[in-house]
Amino acid sequence: MNAIKERIFGAVTVMNDSDAEKVWNFVIENLSPRSWDDIEEVSPDEWDLKMLEDIDKNPDCHEFVSQDELLKELNLTL
Repeated sequence: MNAIKERIFGAVTVMNDSDAEKVWNFVIENLSPRSWDDIEEVSPDEWDLKMLEDIDKNPDCHEFVSQDELLKELNLTL
């Protein structure tokens, strides 16, 4: 989280409920909602195409492990 977000989070944390509601209403009314439709679609470049080809051809790209297996392999526990 960057410094600005931390400052906003800190300010909202110490606000009373009425002020926090005003901030929320400001966000809803003034900041445009974002959706997946807002993301510009671009064609894959040469590097992207190489990665996609590797996904198709490299058998290691089709091997998956569960979270438990991964944690065990890394000697980590939840």
